[in-house]
Amino acid sequence: MTAETTGTPQAPIKVMVVDDHPMWRDAVARDLTESGFDVVATAGDGEQAVRRARAAAPDVLVLDLNLPRMPGVQVCKELVGADSALRVLVLSASGEHADVLEAVKSGATGYLLKSASTQELIDAVRRTAVGDPVFTPGLAGLVLGEYRRLASEPAPAPGNDEPRTPRLTDRETEVLRLVAKGLSYKQIAERLVISHRTVQNHVQNTLGKLQLHNRVELVRYAIERGLDGE
Repeated sequence: MTAETTGTPQAPIKVMVVDDHPMWRDAVARDLTESGFDVVATAGDGEQAVRRARAAAPDVLVLDLNLPRMPGVQVCKELVGADSALRVLVLSASGEHADVLEAVKSGATGYLLKSASTQELIDAVRRTAVGDPVFTPGLAGLVLGEYRRLASEPAPAPGNDEPRTPRLTDRETEVLRLVAKGLSYKQIAERLVISHRTVQNHVQNTLGKLQLHNRVELVRYAIERGLDGE
């Protein structure tokens, strides 16, 4: 039986906070600690962030974009990859569309403005930890719109050496369709009458089969195949 069925307490979510302003960084770390998160590290510049994140192995990186020595988007690219379980929540003062899209394309799971409340941040970190995309209101539509635009562009002609598309199970396809429509894992679990953990497993299996790295890439894959409109 799993922890969610036995009631066994789960380990706290490990978080790292990266921001070049010490007072802001310390305040965010303090708020998260008081809310039950395990703040395993902090950093004030990009190079330091990469080193400490690799050593501390947080579940969630709360990351500012405007950093000395290495920009936040490069930190994201360095740390988020096929073999990384790390999720990145950008916490930025910038709501510029270009910054949002660049962060997401670099591997960020979510994007929150610094004008968000403490409770919104806490909720965002919890959702980011399980892979749910979290965006300040208004930005989610921007990201989805960009991926719809990219998906509408002509794809390059497949070469003879292009591997065959992996076959998904009916349930994996069903979960993928709901992910593409923007539902959270919790909403998908309720819709399909399965556990949150089972939804996560289906998503991870699908990512592996399709050789994708994160949920954003998965949404784009589904949109390209028209699964979001069914």
